[in-house]
Amino acid sequence: MRASDYRAMLVREEEDGSFHRSVTRRSMDDLPDNDVLVRVHFSSLNYKDALAAAGHKGITRRYPHTPGIDAAGVVVESRAEQFRPGDEVLVTGYDLGMNTPGGFGEYIRVPADWIVPLPPGLTLRESMIYGTAGFTAALSLLKLEAHGLSPVDGEVLVTGASGGVGSMAVVLLAHSGFHVVAVTGKPEAEPFLRDLGAHRILPRSALDDTSQRPLLKQEWSGVVETVGGHFLSTALKSTRRHGAVATCGNVASAELHTTVFPFILRGITLYGIDSATTGMPLRREAWTRLAGPWKPDQLHHMARRTVRLDHLNEEIERILAGRQQGRVLVQVMS
Repeated sequence: MRASDYRAMLVREEEDGSFHRSVTRRSMDDLPDNDVLVRVHFSSLNYKDALAAAGHKGITRRYPHTPGIDAAGVVVESRAEQFRPGDEVLVTGYDLGMNTPGGFGEYIRVPADWIVPLPPGLTLRESMIYGTAGFTAALSLLKLEAHGLSPVDGEVLVTGASGGVGSMAVVLLAHSGFHVVAVTGKPEAEPFLRDLGAHRILPRSALDDTSQRPLLKQEWSGVVETVGGHFLSTALKSTRRHGAVATCGNVASAELHTTVFPFILRGITLYGIDSATTGMPLRREAWTRLAGPWKPDQLHHMARRTVRLDHLNEEIERILAGRQQGRVLVQVMS
């Protein structure tokens, strides 16, 4: 028999417009009436979670709210034929943790078509070391692979390499045999990135070209670009002929200032990565790769810290301040 209430991080909007976070008891009646009830064992911390926890109305419209766009756990109840109590499952993206109570609570209730059965080769804990960051990196690698990119084509650039998606991209690309050039603004992260397999490390300034030149020296066969702004435009201008750039972030800027010349003179392809609404066939393919041939030996090293709900607040402040390296795993189950 399940309990009638559960623990969760709750973000409240105060009368003065400020936002307050606390771990409190919630009623099962507060969960939406969806198909499948999941007991959450693990979640992970992403930049989007931190924004929701800080009251960003572009992420979460209504408060009080429980963030957490990632969750892995065990099915408790199900009205869907494809899931039964006891099944190990994971959920990333869709509306979880945005306007649907998310993985920073001991239970979630979600539509069945959001759920991925935990693939063989992964534990619940490992799936949340990956989380949305690893899933996004995997989608980027699938795009580069489908484009025809292979390790013999030359170096692959990863921007924002010490962050969640960036560090996952470094380790997945290196594990697949690519020579990875990692860009970071954190010199202290260099040993971490080398442990993940980075072949070269560049300072952030090397990719922040603000000139008006439409093209730069051709350097990269492919790029996983996680930052946006000048970093994306510089990556486009310096990618080799017929190369590919997969972009998934905008922490530097949502604006892109470039010309058509990288596209019409060098045949560069720009791929947008939308991990939140990826269709289930591709979603399952990515997770199957992450559980099997793409699973790196360093996966457990990616979890730089494991915290419980009561200690999550300081990690949220850390990621908002741009001081996170690697992944923060959230152990939800008591």
